[in-house]
Amino acid sequence: MNLNIGHILESVDPFIGTAATELPAARGLAASWWWPKAQVGNTHPGACHPLGMVSACACSGAYPTGYGRYGISTEGAPEPIYDDYLASGFTHFQQSGTGAIRKYYNYFRVTPMVEPLDALGTRWRLHDEVAEPGYYAATLDTGIRCELTVGAKTAVHRYTFPASASARVVLDFSYGGLAIEHGGTVPLRAEMQSLGHGRAQGTVVMEGVPISVYIKSDTPGWRQLCWYDRRRVDGGTRLDFDYIRRTTLRPFGLMFMGPTEPGQAIELRMGFSLRGCEQARRNLEEGTPEPATFDARRERTAEAWNEYFDQIRVDGGTPERRTVFATSVYHSLIKPCFAEDESPFWPSDGPFVFDISTMWDMYKTQFPLLTALSPTMGAEMLESLVRICEEEGNLPIGYRMARGSDRFFRQASALAHTALADGYRLGLPGVDWDWALVHMVDDLRRGFGEDFYERGIVHPISHTLDLACGYHCAAQVARGLGDEKLAGFLEEKARNWINAFDPSNGLLKDSSFYEGGRWNYSFRLLHDMAARIGLAGGDTEFTAMLDRFFGFGAPPVTQLGTPPFGTELSIGGDLNRFEGLNNEPDMEAPWAYHYAGRPDRTAEVVHAALAYQFGTGRGGLPGNDDSGGLSSWYVWASLGLFPVAGQNLFLVNAPAFAGAALRFGGNEFEIATTGHVESGIGDDAEGSSPRYVQSARFNGRPLEHGYITGNQLHGGGTLEIELGPEPSDWATKTRPPSVSDRPDDARGGGTRFQEFLL
Repeated sequence: MNLNIGHILESVDPFIGTAATELPAARGLAASWWWPKAQVGNTHPGACHPLGMVSACACSGAYPTGYGRYGISTEGAPEPIYDDYLASGFTHFQQSGTGAIRKYYNYFRVTPMVEPLDALGTRWRLHDEVAEPGYYAATLDTGIRCELTVGAKTAVHRYTFPASASARVVLDFSYGGLAIEHGGTVPLRAEMQSLGHGRAQGTVVMEGVPISVYIKSDTPGWRQLCWYDRRRVDGGTRLDFDYIRRTTLRPFGLMFMGPTEPGQAIELRMGFSLRGCEQARRNLEEGTPEPATFDARRERTAEAWNEYFDQIRVDGGTPERRTVFATSVYHSLIKPCFAEDESPFWPSDGPFVFDISTMWDMYKTQFPLLTALSPTMGAEMLESLVRICEEEGNLPIGYRMARGSDRFFRQASALAHTALADGYRLGLPGVDWDWALVHMVDDLRRGFGEDFYERGIVHPISHTLDLACGYHCAAQVARGLGDEKLAGFLEEKARNWINAFDPSNGLLKDSSFYEGGRWNYSFRLLHDMAARIGLAGGDTEFTAMLDRFFGFGAPPVTQLGTPPFGTELSIGGDLNRFEGLNNEPDMEAPWAYHYAGRPDRTAEVVHAALAYQFGTGRGGLPGNDDSGGLSSWYVWASLGLFPVAGQNLFLVNAPAFAGAALRFGGNEFEIATTGHVESGIGDDAEGSSPRYVQSARFNGRPLEHGYITGNQLHGGGTLEIELGPEPSDWATKTRPPSVSDRPDDARGGGTRFQEFLL
């Protein structure tokens, strides 16, 4: 194999997804998909460290990251609340690609000023914005050039001032949240201390979380003082607030001030911790010789990003496609936040992972990608999930920088079980699997699980599928640990997925659904797809249902515009159509065709999505990125692979690149194609017709079925794929594994699940 492998880090554009969706007009199949959710990626271009605790970005107060121009948007095109990109300062800790999760960070706002303190809160226009992994810069109307970079637990600011008799760098300890109704965050308690000589520290309790900061500045000759209610506290070196209410809150913070020559740069270095100011100081100073300059921090963070990007290289691709792919990798590695030894809720050291804010999307695509690129981080995430369960009594459905994972109970059930089952099968180190199994089993009885345990069905009906899959995942771990009796019991419960379906039509029963309808949830990749297809009447009937869902032969649809909507909202909902990655409940549905012996259909749907649902520029995402869940989908789909969560399985499809060299599981994994035709993005893309797999080989041996195992992916090897312009009979006879037998009937012979396990 002779791949023209190219590095993709330089192609990353952190601005993708920060504005309302603006994509090439869809043609063909993609034109029939309907978007019900907000048409905006909700990402931000701020400085991020891969999987780090801290991010830093310009803050306008817009929804939901604090960056940008928009107010709350849940459906249709977002409505601007500002006519340009603005900032009142630069904040820390941002969400990435989420929607309405009702937790908004943006703490410790830093504002460079040449105006009096009374002007604090002014929103200045941003000019000449620049963003790359680990770095963000912009110039304010005032002429101040602002640059940000971060470490895993630190941030460094550099401000280059014009000539001024009284320049200021103002830190607002009281600021948090968004400038929208019910979006602000009020500290409960706070203390801060000016230590002199360019040093300060403080702790603010925001929504139950104590966030500490230790600050160093290189402002020799400048005054350093506290301020309260936009007034200087002359001579004061400490502020303490035992109890703050919304009615009593007055802004407070720290300020450095002094004269500047034209082009004079001021640096501010900040270490953060959830365990006090002393640990924040250590985080700032650890492993960095004094002084930890802006350029040194930026270089180290760039090296951290390089370590990940060195693991994914692709052959060819148009510049636009490489940019979207590279940025998708980047967005996939911003969350979750790993904060070793930082849990504020339990005293022992060890992994603490937060901002798993959209696990109902992340578990399908982002978790498998994270674990493939860094098994160590994947294992730490699993250990953290188990620890959360030990301390809080439940495996989380989502977890932010706070207690209270039960707030997500409506979205789904038993999602952590899929990641734990895959981690066990992969042999990830550091997890006490006997103890993990105890929590997996206990957790199946919480929330909706009690009704499922008693009756084998629960509404919302999608939770029936979640819990059945959770039992299946726990059974895998139990059988692997040798507890045959428990495994048998769990496997019996796992069969209750069938209770969710109406045998008269092969769809889920009528119920309520979270962000979707029964069609969106009816094509999940269950652990017994053979029986599920049989319930629908067989391959032909199941394929016909999928064809109707994906809009084969259907006319183009009209997307939602700006609220308020008219009849188009109900008309679109009645289509019962694939939501085209604008919404993610059905993001794995294209691969359901594999189980019906129609990988050609998978190729057609995925090709249409890659060509028309993603693009370059600020409007390049079709919907919320959901903490990298959507971007991870793009990465896997472009590689011609898709993870089946909880089943240690990767489905194989036609890649979008001629080849790729990957380091998964610490081993080299290569993808090479013959017959590849370059295709781009949008209407004018050459080679716009999908390519189909004609044959495949894995490590030199014919691959007759359309999948490999997670252990094969992590173990390394070479996947060779021959592509052609017409469908073939590849992977039409032997299907991906199911827990039940596949009889040798019209659907083709199959693989027993237990044989697959071996």
